[in-house]
Formats: sequence, C-alpha cells, structure tokens
Amino acid sequence: MTAAIATGGAKEGSGRGWGEFVTVETEDGIAWITLNRPEKQNAINPGIVREMIAVLDAMEEDDSVGVVVITGAGDAFSAGQDLKEYFRVPDAGPPLDRERLYASNAAWQWRRMMYFRKPTIAMVNGWCFGGAFQVLIGCDLAVAADDAVFGLSEINWGIIPAGIVTKSVAEVMSQRDALYYIMTGETFDGRRAKELGLVNIAVPREELRDRTRALAETLKAKNPFVLRAAKTAYHHVKSMSWESALEYLMAKSDATKFRDPEKGDQAGMRQFLDEKSYRPGLQTYERNG
Repeated sequence: MTAAIATGGAKEGSGRGWGEFVTVETEDGIAWITLNRPEKQNAINPGIVREMIAVLDAMEEDDSVGVVVITGAGDAFSAGQDLKEYFRVPDAGPPLDRERLYASNAAWQWRRMMYFRKPTIAMVNGWCFGGAFQVLIGCDLAVAADDAVFGLSEINWGIIPAGIVTKSVAEVMSQRDALYYIMTGETFDGRRAKELGLVNIAVPREELRDRTRALAETLKAKNPFVLRAAKTAYHHVKSMSWESALEYLMAKSDATKFRDPEKGDQAGMRQFLDEKSYRPGLQTYERNG
C-alpha cells in the first residue's frame, strides 16, 4: 500500500507530498524521504533543513512507519550544502541567524540521524558531495548505485570539509583513504564507495530501489525495540574503554530485556529450545509466536 504524506506545509496543488523541498511517500511501512531540489542537485538549503526536522519528527511519531529511507530527486542524492543560501547569504546576515541555521542543520544531519528511533537507510542514487556525507553516514545503512558519484571536493573551493563532514568520514573510512580523498578532491563511484566502507551495498542503478526495499524489509522483520537498543549501544560503546563498555552493555542488555514489550528473548528461547522451530543466525524468531 502506498500513500503520500502531506502537512500544512505542503503547497496546494504542488504534488510534493510534504513541502517545497522535501517529499515523503509511505509504502508498506517504509517511508521514502526525498530531498527535492533537482534543479540544484538537491543542495541543502535552509528550506531543506527546516523541512527535514519536521519530517523526522513526524516519521518518529508515526507508528505505521518502520523504516526510513532518504534519497534525492533526479540524478543526485545531494550536492552538499548550497553555497549561496547556506553560506553566502547567512554569512552576510546577523551572526545569531547564521548560528541558528548551522545548529539546526547539525541537529538533523547527525545528532538526530545517528540516534533516530527507527532504522534509517541512505539510498544514494547519484551525486553525493561534501555536506551530503553527513546525511549518508548519519544513516544506519547505505545502498548506492554503481555509477553514483561521490566526492569531498572542498579542497578545490579553497575550504576544508567542515560542519561535521571530516568527523563523519573519519568514522567509516581508514586514515589513508580519508586523507587521500580529502586532500585530492578526487571523485569515486559507488563501487569504490563500497570498498571504502561508505556504503554497505552497490548495485546497478536499475536495481537500486528494489535492493533498498529488500534491505528495509529485512529490518522491518526485526524486533523494533531491540533493534533500536542495539544501534544506540553501538554508538555509545565506540568511545568507551573495554571495562566501561562491558558494564554499559550488560546494563543495556538487562534494561532491554526488561522493557521490551515483545519479550523477544523469551520468545526466541522458547522457539529454539522447546519448540525447535527457530535457528538463530539463519532466521528471525517468530515475533507473533
């Protein structure tokens, strides 16, 4: 079942599902969020920032949405930050307005995305440059078209990959690879992005949506409470010592078992030990069993 989601922010007759710069379509529990400035290669402007904050709030509250996919309209995922609307205009205005814009952008691109309460997938359909890396890496998983074009081209503009771009890249790429592309500004395709660890899967463009949907369906089948706890735990323990991580994970595991409304651990144990109907590692326990 497919349905477009509209809010009061949508322009009458625009056919854009959500607002001027972001569209949303739900399909069988998957929310397909599209950055919608194709004439600007979906460069991120203040409008996208505002609408994405509202969209993520709505998707988090919508119980019918199990997985969120973020992509771009046309031939681009996103060309990064809009040089005029995001930099030149705010730089010439009141400093407080500039700081508010930057804080709002950080709020959705990494603070919100990394700890979003539902699984997120970046579907990279084309150009992915600069600030778009924050969105890409902020998502839990990523699928790219083989011929998608990636680049950290800031060096060619006489600037550095700022915002939180360099930090994001350092999280998923090796030092040698990260510095190579940061320092040269060279581009690379989806296949290379897979080799670098930027994306999980690279497929021919015609298979992109179907492969992304299949991944989303896999995530939908998992216990959502435990899935959320697992990814939250991962982000926290990365910066902990081994001793602190052990204490945190044991406490998090106990809290997850206690609070899980499905009592998934008990269902899994019963199906594996008593009913012999479940093979861990090969399938998900029967959630309604």
